[in-house]
Amino acid sequence: MQLLTLARDLKRRKARERRSQFVAEGVRTVEELLRSPLKVRGALQTLALAESPRGQALLYELARRSIECGVVSEKEFVSAADTDHPQGILAIADVPERSLAALTLADTTRILVLDAIQDPGNAGTLVRSAAALGVSAVVALPGTADLWNAKAVRSGVGAHFRLPALHASLDEFTVFLNEKRLVLWGTDADGEPVDSLQAPRRLAIAVGNEGAGLSEGIRKLSAKIAGLPMAGQVESLNVSVAAGIMLWAVRA
Repeated sequence: MQLLTLARDLKRRKARERRSQFVAEGVRTVEELLRSPLKVRGALQTLALAESPRGQALLYELARRSIECGVVSEKEFVSAADTDHPQGILAIADVPERSLAALTLADTTRILVLDAIQDPGNAGTLVRSAAALGVSAVVALPGTADLWNAKAVRSGVGAHFRLPALHASLDEFTVFLNEKRLVLWGTDADGEPVDSLQAPRRLAIAVGNEGAGLSEGIRKLSAKIAGLPMAGQVESLNVSVAAGIMLWAVRA
């Protein structure tokens, strides 16, 4: 089956980049995908999906839109799925065309920058947090997990489908900062307490690699290094948790 072969192929980052397509897996993720403006190319299901009312509703919506939905065995589905316990539905959709040059920013804006965030689950959760806290866009720099990895998409719970989230080189991002008159703040556990800082109207906040922190390139570009004051013996937080607090503190 062509859809099954395609879904298996899209487990690889190179295939996703070459085809400009991705896989959305799980009932809730596919529901969110169908609510979004993204183009859905097809879906795969197992017979078990139709055993629940929610699964039946999803199948009805796919049929109503004339989206091809192939029925495969549990074994075949697992070969294309990213999770150990898939929910019997995945959809294939086009990655939206997004670029730094195409971003339109308000006078007061916030951008979240992912500086070599390696775990796709963290990357997806960061996109979701950004969307929840009114961020205008998420920019993923080199070394960051593919934002369209199935785990990242699942962790984003639909945020990828609406919020501009895109990859860019450090050079492209540097030009973007200058052209859009954005101030960049890096983040670090030893940085200046964020609650003591006055956020500029146009601000980009960079969060660094889970183990190594910010790259040297981003440190050099940063006007300030902001941090979260913590009580007790806790030295650091998960990057997704820390970023959420930081974004709340500087919300426009």
